Amino acid sequence: MVTANDQVREIFADARTLYADALEMLEGGKLRNAAEKASKATNKATDALILARTGEALGSSSKNGRRLFELSTQDRSLNGLMITYDHRERQLYERCFYDGDCEPADAMERLIRETPDYIQAAETAASG
Repeated sequence: MVTANDQVREIFADARTLYADALEMLEGGKLRNAAEKASKATNKATDALILARTGEALGSSSKNGRRLFELSTQDRSLNGLMITYDHRERQLYERCFYDGDCEPADAMERLIRETPDYIQAAETAASG
């Protein structure tokens, strides 16, 4: 029987796999696609955090953003994650991937490469 803890671990593992895909795309010169994968990794890590904290599996970035905001009003230690999540979704997904505006490229690449920091922070918050 798969427990919620097992699901949380699987979702975090999926987030790390998506990040590895983002790096592969980045190395291949596909910044826009790398931004999408990094955004998806961020969203997956947030899925896992929300599941760990609430037992809810939401799955969509808009629902995750709202739920993370709600959780941060109850637990101020999540404020930094909520702000980072919102920034990453706006820059990586909306601006770079969706709109195709990935400039300045070095700043976008930095956001992509910082994805493991977000995943780790979400894992820490999920266990706390």
